[in-house]
Amino acid sequence: MSKKRSKKIEEPIKKGSIKNEDNQQLEDNSDVDELQLEKEKFLRLFAEFENYKKRTARERIELFTTASEEVMTSLLSILDDFDRASAEIEENKDNEIFKGVVLIQNKFKDILISKGLSLIEVKKGDEFNADNHEAVTQIDAPNAKLKGKIIDVIEKGYKLGEKIIRYPKVVIGK
Repeated sequence: MSKKRSKKIEEPIKKGSIKNEDNQQLEDNSDVDELQLEKEKFLRLFAEFENYKKRTARERIELFTTASEEVMTSLLSILDDFDRASAEIEENKDNEIFKGVVLIQNKFKDILISKGLSLIEVKKGDEFNADNHEAVTQIDAPNAKLKGKIIDVIEKGYKLGEKIIRYPKVVIGK
């Protein structure tokens, strides 16, 4: 009989302790879930902040390049004037003036190149590409080989870094 009583006594204790353990586990699980949610919020906020830093750095770099783009675009007309002046002086065969103009022109070009300006290479006979060239007009091609190709370059094109700031103006054959 003592064995039966001890079992009966133990059973209520076990049931009560199981309920307490279940409650404790539920509380622990809710704490773990809460901790997990807070951790996820923190990671998302951290990732968002990292993206913000990268975006602002990229925008700052872009701002500097676009700020110099305006200046470079306005200086291209001066570069064109130098090209026209040197061609005219060379035709007149005035060597002393020609040397002086070429010296100034080269110095000006070197400064612009050091700031990231580069010439877009376009030659007569190259294939016309609407993404890289600006067609001013079309004329009849002198021969069949020049159909759809560049016949003449009216104005040089330039890039600042990887961005085209002035497309080369060309005449194409039809």
